[in-house]
Amino acid sequence: MTTPGTDIRTIDLAADGWLLEDTVSGPRPVPANRLDDHFAEELAPPDWATDLLVYVHGWQTTPESALDAVRRLLTLTAAQYDPAVYPRLTPWRPWTVLIRWPSRSLPSLGGYRRIRDRAHAMGTTGHAARVIGRLLGYLDTHRADPAAPPVLANRDGQYLHLIGHSFGCRFLCESVQWAAEEPDTLGWSTPEPAGRPFTVDSMLLLQMAAARDVFASRFTALAEAPLRGPVVATYSQHDRATGFWHLRAEKRAGVGHAGIGTAPAPVSAIRMLPPWKPYASADLDHRFVSVDASEVYVRGGGPAGAHSDHLRPETAHLLLSLADGSR
Repeated sequence: MTTPGTDIRTIDLAADGWLLEDTVSGPRPVPANRLDDHFAEELAPPDWATDLLVYVHGWQTTPESALDAVRRLLTLTAAQYDPAVYPRLTPWRPWTVLIRWPSRSLPSLGGYRRIRDRAHAMGTTGHAARVIGRLLGYLDTHRADPAAPPVLANRDGQYLHLIGHSFGCRFLCESVQWAAEEPDTLGWSTPEPAGRPFTVDSMLLLQMAAARDVFASRFTALAEAPLRGPVVATYSQHDRATGFWHLRAEKRAGVGHAGIGTAPAPVSAIRMLPPWKPYASADLDHRFVSVDASEVYVRGGGPAGAHSDHLRPETAHLLLSLADGSR
């Protein structure tokens, strides 16, 4: 068996958002009618996994550095994990899918706008939302069902968590919103009077590169989307990419600099806690949670500031707390 936490699978998207596969002649698009077959060949969730993580990187990230970031995050969660601190998270054996996309540009206002426009186009007129939505549907269909009886005490199911950084957060929001409008995408059964069965247990958006009111103006369907757990977004006033650059590119600060503004449901505003201090369930048990990490995400110079200072023990603590709260 692969050592839990070290098995990371990658998928690569082209600039139009379509899924690529490696061939002897180089990367090529996967035909639409082969998407599920490709997922089955490359991304079958292993039986040993307790939690499935889907991670999408952000601006100025090479394929190699994206993989390194995921490895660092998993190393941090392994070091932070303690059954005494996360009593319902027993055990913690994550399996991760990393989604990579072309996000490099010059570190300038023009470069920021270029990648912002590319990320937006990939998730709207492009295919990224549909491809990732199909991926989430595949994972949801093929994972062990954590909602199987007993609902509140099942320890054999596999929980699905989405993690995005920077512009990668947009891809996840676009995908879940698209899925919310396409009921067959995630393999939902006919909605019961109590609502649709859940498919995603938590969504962690790290330093999101989008306007503060994006959940009220664009991602309105997230209030009723197939999310069982909360949408949690971190922010830091030391994040220049979503502060200085975003303010100049879009005339308003981004989520990653100032937190979630207006949203289609009440927003819980909390501070990022140190690794030794538990989060109260009442703080995280909301549709939208805005986490002030200004005292934690402080490192980084140059144009982006602390935009990429999210690989911290505090972040691992937040992720594990969300996984624990999903049980």
